[in-house]
Amino acid sequence: MHSQINKLFKVIFLSAIALFSLNSYAENSKEFGDYVVHYNAFRSDTISPEVAKQHGLARANNRVLINIALLKKVLNTTGKPTAAKVSGHASNLTGQLKQLEFKEITEGNAIYYLAETKISDGEFLKFDLKIIPEGETRAARLQFDKRFFTY
Repeated sequence: MHSQINKLFKVIFLSAIALFSLNSYAENSKEFGDYVVHYNAFRSDTISPEVAKQHGLARANNRVLINIALLKKVLNTTGKPTAAKVSGHASNLTGQLKQLEFKEITEGNAIYYLAETKISDGEFLKFDLKIIPEGETRAARLQFDKRFFTY
């Protein structure tokens, strides 16, 4: 099971890097006090059919995955993966809301959160997320936007 989740994480990570390279984006991260949130959104058809089936993810050119990872800052390290409650929504330019339901994926020490939603060709989405690290009461608010194409 752990190796299967590890494969999913690697596929998502490699897909994210590939998409960033294609679109000339840098890594997406934001600092919130003692934490750093890494985030990305990309078409779900970039993951392999086997990984999608294994984890119950819809694989299509009109669906996107939102990937969130939270790291607690630790001196002289890249950070400690931290569990969190992640919730939020996406909205398009006409104001339609798409509620996002995140599920936690853990593999060894790695913890990340995935949600999926449908898109239309050329759709521009604004993401508004709330992230509450485990053991904390204050939420971090993450906002970002991205345009998606289904070509």
